[in-house]
Amino acid sequence: MPPPLFWFGLQAQDVEDAKEALVVRFLTKRFIWEYDPTLESTYRHQANIDDETVSMEILDTAGQEDVLQKEGHMRWGDGFILVYDITDRGSFEDVVPLKGLLDEVKRPKHVPLVLLGNKADLEHGRQVATEEGERLAADMACAFYECSACADQVGTGGGVAEAFHELCREIRRRRAVQGKTRRRSSTTHVKQAINKMLTKISS
Repeated sequence: MPPPLFWFGLQAQDVEDAKEALVVRFLTKRFIWEYDPTLESTYRHQANIDDETVSMEILDTAGQEDVLQKEGHMRWGDGFILVYDITDRGSFEDVVPLKGLLDEVKRPKHVPLVLLGNKADLEHGRQVATEEGERLAADMACAFYECSACADQVGTGGGVAEAFHELCREIRRRRAVQGKTRRRSSTTHVKQAINKMLTKISS
């Protein structure tokens, strides 16, 4: 069985309830109307993704976290879902500063991300066009989804579960690349050590 994957849903401002609703929708396929935004919860979950059983741990943070807490959570996570509300332009504009803070904390790593626009069922109140989300995701080199924690309607490319699964795939791809890089680096060090030893013997 593959090692656990640790995920942390990173929310834009004022969408704390929506973020928690997305996690609950993913885990239980249900929508619950009321949440306590002051509670921090960690969930363990198993899913079958691309015919492979994956264990994951999801940190759902409290809305009142300060900068130090937020940076600690960023260090904890291997992958991140950046959530905004399509009916709230302010939450969309908060994504870029959050991404900047994430880059600072995780430097020099390129962190697996998914950008997710929630409340896709509230088209009548839309303030952020789908194309804007797609452009921002392209700028951040990450996958993009529009979903609804309430209705779980398909937006661009899939529902709530697919957004989480895609983040898992991205984490897995990055780990595979890093593993190959470490193996190449180790082989290089061995070759260098052998060459130094042969040089000493020949001299």
